[in-house]
Amino acid sequence: MNQTLGQKLFRTKTSERKLDDASAHGGGLGRTLGLFPLTMIGVGATIGTGIFFTMVEAVPKAGPAVVLSFLLAAITAGLTALCYAELADRVPASGSSYSFAYATVGEFAAFIVAACLLLEYGLAASATAIGWSDYLNNFLQNAIGWQIPDALRSPMIVSGKNGVELHAGHINLPPILLVIMCCVLLIRGTKESATTNAIMVVIKLAILVFFAAIALTGFDINNFHPFFNGADSHGAGGMAGVTAAAGTVFFSFIGIDTIATAGEETRNPTRDVPLGILAALIIVTVFYMLVAIAAMGAQPAHMFEGQEAGLAVILQNVTGKAWPALVLSAGAVISVFSVTLVTIYGQTRILYAISRDGLIPKTFQRVNPRTQSPVANTLIVSVVVGIVAGLVDSTFLWDMVSMGTLVAFIVVSIAVPVIRRKQGKDSSSGRKGFRVPFGPYLVPGLSILACLYLVFGLSKVTYTVFAVWMTVAVLTYFGYGLRNSRLNKANSQQTELTH
Repeated sequence: MNQTLGQKLFRTKTSERKLDDASAHGGGLGRTLGLFPLTMIGVGATIGTGIFFTMVEAVPKAGPAVVLSFLLAAITAGLTALCYAELADRVPASGSSYSFAYATVGEFAAFIVAACLLLEYGLAASATAIGWSDYLNNFLQNAIGWQIPDALRSPMIVSGKNGVELHAGHINLPPILLVIMCCVLLIRGTKESATTNAIMVVIKLAILVFFAAIALTGFDINNFHPFFNGADSHGAGGMAGVTAAAGTVFFSFIGIDTIATAGEETRNPTRDVPLGILAALIIVTVFYMLVAIAAMGAQPAHMFEGQEAGLAVILQNVTGKAWPALVLSAGAVISVFSVTLVTIYGQTRILYAISRDGLIPKTFQRVNPRTQSPVANTLIVSVVVGIVAGLVDSTFLWDMVSMGTLVAFIVVSIAVPVIRRKQGKDSSSGRKGFRVPFGPYLVPGLSILACLYLVFGLSKVTYTVFAVWMTVAVLTYFGYGLRNSRLNKANSQQTELTH
């Protein structure tokens, strides 16, 4: 029968159908990932951004209390991770929170979540690639005494004291080169990319332990006094500053979502995806807190603002020697490569899932039969990410990524009680898998409240840009997605058969 507009907006796609779709349309993604590479995908997408770059943005907002900002962000991410773990067990499909929303709260909400994810992953990849440029330049300076010319490592569109400024003739070339390398690796295939990422993650963790060990030798407790910013400080005062900084660093917990995007390429998704999410969160939180405390103890808060390659500079100041900074910059160059690689990967898998459902053109779901990777999809994403990274100042990007992440996390939390009611206590296969503790309402409810708390701390500019992006998403859905949705076509065919 013909569906009303309301029925179309809230129609859902069952998890069983999602599992069958992979092999039936556009070629399936290969199931090549186990628990360890899956966990490393999460760690690779997370550790690097929040520690290597965003302290420069977050410390001026919160002062030494930025360590509470990381803790607040981790608690929020932890609550949401439990929700992700249950949904990943029940809906082990590519697309992450988009797929979860489609199976629970309906097609329109799923498309809005998809728009948030595209914003989240696309800008995160661009922002991390931009930060890579600073550490690459620091490495070259310490290694061979040469720096990349300023016109080739600074963007055209920058945030100045008087607002947006245009610097004609400037381009940030290193991030573009990084995106090209990631694109080539991803086109070769998921298994090869995951192996490379796992190696880079191990190097990254070793580098951060190296940083903490040296930075703690210069630890000064006086750097934590006063702990909170005053009301008349450059950043927000008291807990308002902590909240604002937590909103800025929150996007660095994007790795939770990235693991869920790989559900369709995991050999045992109902077991490994939930375990990978929780394991990655624990590893990330421990390292974030360790490095944040070491960095704040080694350097006064006022020195963080505007500091390029901040952690490398801290080591150089603590030791008075260049070699520790050289080692850390080399590690950062490798680390940020893995972050950019995984965020571009996540972006392509979300587009793959949306395209397979008919909500965007079929180009994004075509998979190369030899590499089992979506080549055209990867090329398109890489071009967009490269353009943004090469031309735009990262100052515009951090909070926008956090906004997209937080909205997606809120929808994931809402989906838990909905899918419990739809599927019952156990999964559709009759096997009891991972379930959020203390029932379907307490943890998801706390997750929603924590996410909203961080959303309220974001800037007015972020709200404005996000509103424009959501307007574009809504117009796209009603202009293309609603009509071309596979569920819509399936309903139309069924209607024709009954007449």
